[in-house]
Amino acid sequence: MTDASGLPPHELTRLERAIDRAANRVLVGAPARGVRAVLVECSVFLLKQAWACIFGALLLVVLVAARLWYPDDAILARNDALTIAAVVIQILLLVFKLETGRELWVILLFHVTGTVMELFKTDVGSWAYEGDGILRIGAVPLFSGFMYAAVGSYMVRVYRLHDLRFARYPSRLVTTVIAALIYVNFFSHHFIVDLRWVLLAAVLVVWWRTTMHFRVYRVTLRAPLLLVFFGVATFIWFAENIATWAGAWLYPHQEAGWELVSPQKLIAWFLLMIISVVMVTWVYPPREPEAREAPEARE
Repeated sequence: MTDASGLPPHELTRLERAIDRAANRVLVGAPARGVRAVLVECSVFLLKQAWACIFGALLLVVLVAARLWYPDDAILARNDALTIAAVVIQILLLVFKLETGRELWVILLFHVTGTVMELFKTDVGSWAYEGDGILRIGAVPLFSGFMYAAVGSYMVRVYRLHDLRFARYPSRLVTTVIAALIYVNFFSHHFIVDLRWVLLAAVLVVWWRTTMHFRVYRVTLRAPLLLVFFGVATFIWFAENIATWAGAWLYPHQEAGWELVSPQKLIAWFLLMIISVVMVTWVYPPREPEAREAPEARE
């Protein structure tokens, strides 16, 4: 038996089950066809996406609030306040059972992976943080790792909320090798030839046939996985523009005054999505769509 989320109840957290029961009461009389049915599906999809983004959304709100209202002469440095706020958000998610223990391991892995990259990238001048605060490693404030953790949080939550299934998903060994090479290239291209375009071509070849099936409310939709990767990368790029405007970090071209983050960063975020998805698949192995879903799926 499944609920409004399309998932067995045991795959939801305690609070999510309570929300789902309330949603069932509201949607019990929703029509199965017509314009109203489409509006219901669109509304549920948007609400699920918002719920999946809760960690990143709260962190972005904190960054913007700190930019607008945090006093420059405060005893506690702004970066330290951001780090403490990020820790509090993470603790609250755990206390209120919004994350499972298995998901926490993925998020921690994102945190470590991102912090290592931050240490290197700031050292070579790819971007920079303000120098205040003591909660830092070298030139990297500790809140930076939580921004990668926010991506991990979204990935694992959306996997549950939409009961993701994948048709023709490639071998996890092959995808892991590609993800590892992408991660290495983020470092090595500063010293040797940049292989991002070769790796991008490899991604297109390996994943081009893969289709993602995701349940909304009554219907299960499907979309090319590469298109989904690009869509999420674009969303992160928009969030990155807000974060740099808020002064979370700055790229070299923004030091004289804020400017839009280069659209070329979309390629970097797209490749980072590959690393993200591969890490999640080692906790949640990709599942094939169930046979009963095929007739219901819509393009």
